[in-house]
Amino acid sequence: MDNKNFFLNISNLHPNNGAKRKKLRLGRGQGSGKGRTCGRGHKGAKSRSGFSKKKGFEGGQMPFQRRIPKFGFRRNIFGKKIVGINLDTIQNRINKIHDFKEKNVIDKEFFIKNNLSRKNDFVKILGRGKLYSPLKIYAYKFSKKALSSIKKVGGETVFI
Repeated sequence: MDNKNFFLNISNLHPNNGAKRKKLRLGRGQGSGKGRTCGRGHKGAKSRSGFSKKKGFEGGQMPFQRRIPKFGFRRNIFGKKIVGINLDTIQNRINKIHDFKEKNVIDKEFFIKNNLSRKNDFVKILGRGKLYSPLKIYAYKFSKKALSSIKKVGGETVFI
């Protein structure tokens, strides 16, 4: 075939020579090479029709998933994710925001805006650091130290 006259299209596509083999037909006599037992050997479960072994079956040996010891469990796979935020972190964020003095309220929206927590997280305020201005803080939990230092400055804590 000339290269100049050869165009690639569906009518002249074909598999390479030797790429396609006929399916070997089992049980068609001794001369076919796969007659009588059809390559299944003699007797046993694997020679029977409809045989399928169980997942993890190891020939009667105790399977791996039953051999290794089992222990423990997890109560809340989808439990609450509690994020701890320290007072000094809150103070640093307030210092960076120039127009914050008007509100003096710290709530879930503040934490989300400042990348301190995500939408579905539960926030716990921890006591590291100091606050320098009285704030009204909304949170899921407060540590004892955080409660006392917020009250000392004249702030207010609100449990959500």
